[in-house]
Amino acid sequence: MTRFVIRRILYMIPTLFVVSVAAFAIIQLPPGDYLTTLKSQLEAQGQTIDQAQLAALEDRYGLGDPFYVQYLSWMGAILLHGDFGQSFEWNRPVSELLADRLPLTMTIAVATLLFTWLVAFPIGVYTAVRKYSLGDYTMTFVGFLGLAVPNFMLALIFSYVGLEYFGQSVGGLFSPEYVDARWNIGKILDLLQHLWVPILVLGAAGTAGIIRILRANLLDELRKPYVVTARAKGLRERTLLFRYPTRIALNPFVSTVGWVLPSLVGGEIIVSQVLGLDTTGPLLLRALQSQDMYLAGSLILVLSVLTVIGTLLSDILLALIDPRIRYRYQ
Repeated sequence: MTRFVIRRILYMIPTLFVVSVAAFAIIQLPPGDYLTTLKSQLEAQGQTIDQAQLAALEDRYGLGDPFYVQYLSWMGAILLHGDFGQSFEWNRPVSELLADRLPLTMTIAVATLLFTWLVAFPIGVYTAVRKYSLGDYTMTFVGFLGLAVPNFMLALIFSYVGLEYFGQSVGGLFSPEYVDARWNIGKILDLLQHLWVPILVLGAAGTAGIIRILRANLLDELRKPYVVTARAKGLRERTLLFRYPTRIALNPFVSTVGWVLPSLVGGEIIVSQVLGLDTTGPLLLRALQSQDMYLAGSLILVLSVLTVIGTLLSDILLALIDPRIRYRYQ
């Protein structure tokens, strides 16, 4: 296990370097920069901006420097001082914006992951054990619906039903009186009251997919000779089911820790726009549109770091529950 973990940690370093360079380069691929976008927006509104002011802003943010100079300056400030730079559009330090949005994004991601596990595990086991039964067909049909219906469509449906039939808006994560309030018990309880909608919306497709994977894996394990032998020796069905085949079939659950963040953020951008969530999704979308490179690059970098850490944790958990992985690295 020690060799396995050290190797995975060493893999993280070049991965994060490549991701940071690629993210910074992609943000700068469109012609121009933030000041070009700002000038175009002002001209579309009939306003003008002084060229001297543009030159001062370009010199302040180093937008006229070559790509590698801007990248090294950005990464050097992060590694040496923990400074992610200044957001052009918000005129605030990027670290402050991350501190405002990232905790809510992580809360939704972790809660959605737990919801996915709690729902998918019993349904996946049931549909495998009771294959071709009415319950299996019903769960399969519901699962295909979850995979087929886009997340933003579910968000619109929840919004309509909540407003039309219950007279309550499901948008946002807080009630108006708690939006700017400090954290206290009341604000936490209010967050929990609003949290279930984005969890259901974002977890629908993931839950349906894991149910299908768990069902297929468990059906394969139940057909293997060791299961037949255990039954022939008189081992109780429930003990047999949960001690051996289910343990091996749990691999998809553990492996989802690594890819849950990018998948949630990818779907969260549109869902957050529909539901009005103050998370990193809309912030990243706006930063990319305005070429706010330090904010967009920092968001992509932080999410990439969390994804790599999640992948490391999932690899370690897989090695713990599956002896075959440990044996491979002995």
